[in-house]
Amino acid sequence: MRILLVGGGTGGHFYPLIAIAEGLRQKNADTSMELYYMGPSPYDSKELDRMNIKFAYCPAGRQRKYFSVLNWVDKVLVLAGLLVAIVKLFIIYPDVVMSKGSFTSVPVVLAAGFLRIPVVIHESDSVPGTANKIGARIARYIAISYDTVSDYFPADKVALTGIPIRESVLKKIDPFSVLNINPSKPVIFVTGGSTGAATLNTLVLDSLDELLPSYIVIHQVGERNLPAVKETALARGLDETLLANYYVLGKMTAEEMNAAQRLASLIVSRAGSTSIFETALKGKPSVLLPIPQNISHDQRKNAYTYAATGAATVIEEENIADGVLYAEIQRIMCDQEIYNNMRQAALGFTTSDSAVKLADILLNISLEH
Repeated sequence: MRILLVGGGTGGHFYPLIAIAEGLRQKNADTSMELYYMGPSPYDSKELDRMNIKFAYCPAGRQRKYFSVLNWVDKVLVLAGLLVAIVKLFIIYPDVVMSKGSFTSVPVVLAAGFLRIPVVIHESDSVPGTANKIGARIARYIAISYDTVSDYFPADKVALTGIPIRESVLKKIDPFSVLNINPSKPVIFVTGGSTGAATLNTLVLDSLDELLPSYIVIHQVGERNLPAVKETALARGLDETLLANYYVLGKMTAEEMNAAQRLASLIVSRAGSTSIFETALKGKPSVLLPIPQNISHDQRKNAYTYAATGAATVIEEENIADGVLYAEIQRIMCDQEIYNNMRQAALGFTTSDSAVKLADILLNISLEH
């Protein structure tokens, strides 16, 4: 049995594939099952090695949402990727292809369609991306995370599964020992994703003098932003006893992310779907700052779709002003009824069995093929 995984470019596309691989290994202990990951780069070779997933190189081009000469170069890469994918898929000949979307998946999904290899796609966002719109024409099954996205796809192909989350993010752990933090105040966890978010970092730094007297702040800023954020925080001239309440981290491991989410009373983040679903599974109220619509239309839609459940509130970048983040945190944290209602809404939003559901679909198709 051979199953090929594709989709990457960001952790939001790649790590759900790792969660699916975990589900496959859990459901099928057969050592003869071979897993492959195809793309322009391994993205996280340690995770591929951990799950015994073989990497297969395939070039891919991306279509930018603005004019660029590179768009023409990438059209050539898409064509090259298609030719490479046809050859490599013919050699590997998997029983099924699992696509997570993104530009890296397009040539592989098209090649699978050409070779009549079954395809399953997963859409994380509340509005489908271009890659999955293309893939939907070929796919046998379309797994979705938000029920509202079903309107974009053929009803007979769609299944609501939620987002696959890695076991290392879901499992119960002792967050105090992982992060070496013993908080004496409520914890606010701020995360801009694996690479950080400059606007969010600035907003938090501007709010430290308001937040730190009342809260412990764990702030994931991205590895490349770490020195500048630490320097700026020191330059604020805050008392050392207050700065002791501020924990700045660069890139976090899955275990550290799990610990920070469990330790937090409230989470402030961008509106990537994986982040939203991880927050919901931990039952944490959240404040979402989506990437502006002219850069990423899906995050704004994700944010408002999730906020409509009552589990989160949304601050758009154009509405950022002095004190707005602190005021919103206080509004939630200082009203027990609001806080509890948001917590219950988060817990009721999704379930943690998405990876197993998708593993079952892939295994059933593999046995038929």
